[in-house]
Amino acid sequence: MRLLVWKYKDMYDHKEIEGKWQSRWRKAGEKTVSADPSLPKRYILDMFPYPSGAGLHAGHVESYTATDIYARYSRAKGFNVLYPQGFDAFGLPAENYAIKTGVHPAETTNQAIANFTRQINSLGFSYDWQRTVNTSSPEYYRWTQWIFLLLYKNGLAYKKKAKVNWCSSCQTVLANEQVVDGVCERCSQLVVQKDLEQWFFKITDFIEDQEFSGRQLKGLLSGLDNIDWPESTKAAQRHWIGKSEGAEIDFSVSGQEDKIRVFTTRLDTIFGCTYLVLAPEHPLVEKWQTNVSNQTEVASYLLSTRQKTDLQRTDLNKDKSGVRLEGIKVSHPFTGQDLPVYIADYVLSSYGTGAVMAVPAHDERDFEFAKKYNLPIKKVIRPLKDDQNIEDSVFTDEGLLKDSEIYDGLSSSEARQAMIDFLEKISSGQRRINYRLRDWLVSRQRYWGAPIPIIYCPKCGSVPVPEKDLPVLLPTDVDFRPTGESPLKYSADFQKVICPQCGQAAKRESDTMDTFVCSSWYYLRYTDSHNDEVLADRTKLDYWLPVDVYVGGAEHSVMHLLYARFFTKVLEKYGHLSCNEPFLKLRHQGIILGEDGNKMSKSKGNVVNPDNLVEQYGADSLRIYEMFMGPLEDMKPWNSQGIVGVRRFLDKVALLADDFNGQDDDKVLILLHKTIKKVGEDIENFRYNTAISSLMIMANALYSGRQENKWPLSLASLENFLLILAPFAPHLSEEVWAKTGHENSIFTYSWPVFDPEMVKDEIIKLVVQVNGKIRALIDVPVIISEEEAWSLVENLDSLKKWLEGKEIMRKVFVPGRLLNIIVK
Repeated sequence: MRLLVWKYKDMYDHKEIEGKWQSRWRKAGEKTVSADPSLPKRYILDMFPYPSGAGLHAGHVESYTATDIYARYSRAKGFNVLYPQGFDAFGLPAENYAIKTGVHPAETTNQAIANFTRQINSLGFSYDWQRTVNTSSPEYYRWTQWIFLLLYKNGLAYKKKAKVNWCSSCQTVLANEQVVDGVCERCSQLVVQKDLEQWFFKITDFIEDQEFSGRQLKGLLSGLDNIDWPESTKAAQRHWIGKSEGAEIDFSVSGQEDKIRVFTTRLDTIFGCTYLVLAPEHPLVEKWQTNVSNQTEVASYLLSTRQKTDLQRTDLNKDKSGVRLEGIKVSHPFTGQDLPVYIADYVLSSYGTGAVMAVPAHDERDFEFAKKYNLPIKKVIRPLKDDQNIEDSVFTDEGLLKDSEIYDGLSSSEARQAMIDFLEKISSGQRRINYRLRDWLVSRQRYWGAPIPIIYCPKCGSVPVPEKDLPVLLPTDVDFRPTGESPLKYSADFQKVICPQCGQAAKRESDTMDTFVCSSWYYLRYTDSHNDEVLADRTKLDYWLPVDVYVGGAEHSVMHLLYARFFTKVLEKYGHLSCNEPFLKLRHQGIILGEDGNKMSKSKGNVVNPDNLVEQYGADSLRIYEMFMGPLEDMKPWNSQGIVGVRRFLDKVALLADDFNGQDDDKVLILLHKTIKKVGEDIENFRYNTAISSLMIMANALYSGRQENKWPLSLASLENFLLILAPFAPHLSEEVWAKTGHENSIFTYSWPVFDPEMVKDEIIKLVVQVNGKIRALIDVPVIISEEEAWSLVENLDSLKKWLEGKEIMRKVFVPGRLLNIIVK
């Protein structure tokens, strides 16, 4: 191996360099962007953070670096780039801290925002801070309230009594997603069911396509087909919406005029129905409660059910429980046979009709229930292949009917059509589509949120606040301590209001809005964040929307992303937007684990503090290391040695700034043009780890080709290398650029163009083996040398466990194919 004549050490003072360039960037001001329709645009966006007191964490750095690289690259490619940042500032954590400390949440939120902004700037992110938004500012939530009124005036916001998840500790309603194993995800206290008057948004009106004013509008389901999102995220939304095509069937109650309507997607199994199950909340249960012979048992079961959340009740792993309604029977619509009726908590009133025809031979939940209560199990579907044994198991697939009278021998799909035709003919059933998705509950009984702009008048009823009176300001004369009712209810100043219609004394709605309402439209406000007249100028909205690239965590797959899509479709429908989807391309960053392989947490002592890393290694080192750890979307463990290796790479780059003297070597020049091509393609596809690998290979080629203090690239070629490095390491790239004689910032120059004749050789997958066993595959140029290959491989996290504590005996390098490391 060729030895370098210089020794490794920190070759540049990152604190001095990064501070200098951040100061110059601030003085230069933000890059001007406009809504000029003649300019090609890219709107690049992060999911904005909640400004907690803990500050930035490793996950923030990962996603923000990914978008900053893409934004800097896009500007160099000639795009007009909108790249803003803001803060999702309302919410329970700030309010709970206020309750604990007595400090107003506005104060702690502003302190957290200041700290976040400092940390973000310390990492060299190129956000347009002139457009920043803060969802807790009246200038912002004025338009949150305006959107509420738009929904209300179009019948899409309404109030009704509903059963909700209630946290007795947080004293507020929780969404199903905020309940984990029956407890509150925030405070780990038991969640109960409670009936409350609540505000809802009609998100269900936008599930399917619709026609409005002569326009065809895409719904939440079909719209997923036209956006570049991870398939897992689109699948999660489809599952949450839960479209089911089936039939509704009437079961007559013996001796009564009542009928029980059930919904099923498997009408072909109806001859295997041996009992019916009602949700405990089904209206007929209350009607019959005094008529059944086991009143006490039924009442006791209903009481126990009220203590469970919907998620607990539908948990597939839970023990199925229920009670028979003694004295109640229904008639099978095909056979006329009397069937018993049960109530069971695994059936929900909110899905379908709240009643289920139980077919235990062909449904897992029904089977468990039937086995527990010794109910008949009748098989009426047989597999298409006779060799499949289903005697002792539940068969849930489709097949051929048996023991189903005239339908015997038909396939499941044929039988469903024939059966529903018959039921519709005798008016006992009809085709139906059901959805799992329910309207969005937006009421919250807490303080730190946007007030709902509704006034209650004894004479006029519910009255929307006039738009001219927005924003309805959050009062300051409140007691933060939760009581089960919103603190706004006890604010004299807030409640002292007159009806805008009749002038009589009235009172305001005291609930605040779910903070997901605030985050469902913030991407619109960035286009015109200082507009006092409208949410945003229509010309600017039409130019910038939809967002071209959106990056954030996969944990937001259902709630935030679904709600943002809903808001976009509402605003399009009523003429305020020209687009139907908010985010064209979505990418998720993976979770960064602690060095011990566990999720980072203070209790485990494995949290990585970005401030400490910037202090020790520099912002450029941290940026590049987090991108080099692995594919952006993967879960990755932190490795302190990895950031040391990245810093060594940057030290090499720093040497280029001193007395550069070189001329193009053909081999190195070819590699440079291949690197330009590779890095550009990788940035476009968010393959940052392989882009960085290519940059490291290029740097190593520079050093291995250096002879007699002359570098194997001309100054013009070196400039191209710095230009493709700059989005990843902006501070050091600016420094080297300036020291090689440039007065203007490197970010005022265009992305270099590669020579097609020099990039004909393709990148290959180099097989990396340890003792003959494949341990890694890395993308490398065909012409890579053994020294260059080893310099990339020696710090790979995936190889460390195979090399640690081992003595390397030799290395076997087959050019263009593999590197085998022999250890003992």
